[in-house]
Amino acid sequence: MTTGRLVGKNILVTGAASGIGRASALRFAAEGAHVALLDRNRQGLDETGALLRAQAEKMPTTVSAAAQTLRYSAFPLELTDESAVKNAVEVVVRQWGALHGLFNVAGGSGRRFGDGPVDAATLDGWHTTLDMNLTSMFLVCKYAVSPLLETRGAIVNLGSVLGLVGGDEDFATHAYAAAKAGVIGLSRAMASFYALRGLRVNVIASGLIATPMSQRAQSDPHILSRLPQLQPLTGTMGAPEDIAATAVFLLSDDARFITGAVLPVDGGWTMR
Repeated sequence: MTTGRLVGKNILVTGAASGIGRASALRFAAEGAHVALLDRNRQGLDETGALLRAQAEKMPTTVSAAAQTLRYSAFPLELTDESAVKNAVEVVVRQWGALHGLFNVAGGSGRRFGDGPVDAATLDGWHTTLDMNLTSMFLVCKYAVSPLLETRGAIVNLGSVLGLVGGDEDFATHAYAAAKAGVIGLSRAMASFYALRGLRVNVIASGLIATPMSQRAQSDPHILSRLPQLQPLTGTMGAPEDIAATAVFLLSDDARFITGAVLPVDGGWTMR
């Protein structure tokens, strides 16, 4: 159910070509936001755009006119390319006049690049994983902060339970855990530094969510059998929409008194 919480807000979403980023872009638009979509997957961005248009066409007439007006832009780019990120943010602000929110979702497993337990991980795997999950987020924040300060806006960065509690032998990707712990450190430092200027920065620490990134876990009977232990609230993986709904709240004015929070959305993973 949508509430119109984001009507009139312009929000930038990274990783918008699939999974949590796509689900969030759709939910933000349904809540009345205009969305800028950033991802390196051009085809995925096109698919997200098609879903946004289809959703807008089905919007009930009971929804306010502001919420029914779809406006989005798509930027296929590498999020570790500083000049491309800078240009995308500048284009959004120039076209729409303001930026009110940022949801940093983009990232991924570095397992195929050499991430693993620290004694087995490769240096290339380490660098690639940190660039993909932390450097990219730093760059988007770097260029989004200035326009967000003008609107007293909000940033939500996607973290992981592995940045809070690490992982056992089934989740031993130490560069990824370090990157997600870095997301928390970066976000809390930003929250502290920019609070006096009205910018809010919060983290969602995600559990196992059924996305393209988690295909390995989704197809592993052993990990699936552990879900009642890992995420006892439901005993299942979460849905991208679970994260999107949380991001709506944190980006909305209803969360105006919240900054520096690390909110687990994990089915109970970190409660033990």
